[in-house]
Amino acid sequence: MTSQERAVVILSGGLDSTTCMGIARDQGFDLFPITFDYGQRHRNELNNARAVAVHYGVSDRHKIVSLSFLREIGGSALTDHSIDVPAGESSQDEIPITYVPGRNLLFLSIAASFAEVIGASTIFIGVNALDYSGYPDCRPEFIAKAEETIRYATKVGVTGKPIRIAAPLIHMTKADIIREGLRLGVPYELTTSCYNGGEAACGVCDSCRLRLKGFAEAGATDPIAYRARP
Repeated sequence: MTSQERAVVILSGGLDSTTCMGIARDQGFDLFPITFDYGQRHRNELNNARAVAVHYGVSDRHKIVSLSFLREIGGSALTDHSIDVPAGESSQDEIPITYVPGRNLLFLSIAASFAEVIGASTIFIGVNALDYSGYPDCRPEFIAKAEETIRYATKVGVTGKPIRIAAPLIHMTKADIIREGLRLGVPYELTTSCYNGGEAACGVCDSCRLRLKGFAEAGATDPIAYRARP
């Protein structure tokens, strides 16, 4: 890979996507972050994404795309404020109410459009199939099929220069992700993971618990503020 090769990074402002930024930078890619405003309850993560883009020196090319219709569709505690975000860990036996229908499918489709326009070879996405909440669009099978679909659906794909989807965290534990991020100097103090939003993370939602568990197992201290640290 040359130093000029471009990568679109799907950047939420959370721990995993920010680690992907660090990995993509470490691999020598020219970074083009894209963030989606889908009416999420935790809208403060948009500001976190902006801060991360500034940290990596790419704020001038950072795109924030509105997908506000996902809030109108509803069906998730993250987009429908009438549904409470559950406290405590979710069961791996069922898909939790924090699942947003079609989210990563839409994210990857739009990221592919962006990648094709700017000539990027790769899309980085921070999905994880181990320490996650059971979402179907975080599985390796989904990523493989999405990559195949993008190959068939794009000009670059059908002319022999397909866009690759990189999911470097997909088989890593949260602790391993954090260790890798710390090695790369990822600015975790600029990130958020809380589903409830707020200036301080709640510490009790599934996402907060997974994050705190990961830092504990990595032997590190989470640098962000929490209302509660179980």
